[in-house]
Amino acid sequence: MADDRTISKTLSYWLRHRPDAADLTLDGAGWTDVDAVLAALAGQRIECDWERLLSVVETNDKQRYELSADGARIRATQGHSITVELDWPRREPPELLYHGTVDRFLTPIRADGLRPMRRHHVHLSPDIATATIVGNRRGKAVILTVRAGDLARSGRAFFLTGNGVWLTDHVPPAFLSEG
Repeated sequence: MADDRTISKTLSYWLRHRPDAADLTLDGAGWTDVDAVLAALAGQRIECDWERLLSVVETNDKQRYELSADGARIRATQGHSITVELDWPRREPPELLYHGTVDRFLTPIRADGLRPMRRHHVHLSPDIATATIVGNRRGKAVILTVRAGDLARSGRAFFLTGNGVWLTDHVPPAFLSEG
């Protein structure tokens, strides 16, 4: 029997990057039918019923997924490499936000700032602890401080996801500091 981590990783791959790998169809906002996801999981011999899927969604430490109010649809909350139009509200960010990375990415970041790369947005954390967790996924974390308030006042749009991740399309190097 597959563990919840296997289910979560499979959902992440399908809902953020490759819905076609499971014959799923996402609408413009990234939603797909829960029944289709459960059928695709069964097709991969991953045991998962609606209650287990609900548990995976509710207990995911990064809150990567959300269910529609009626529980009939599911989507990834952010991190897509496919085109979706998420309906996150535009918000004024706090003065400072944080980004966790590792040493090997610092040279291009110093030159070009933070870019979304294969995603649609740069992901920023509200606190150092969260940014450290994010950075540690790839090695020893280096924490960058983002002067988000100044960046917003310069005209850059910020969005806040349902799980507390701040999104923007680019952070120029002038708005970053290390440590």
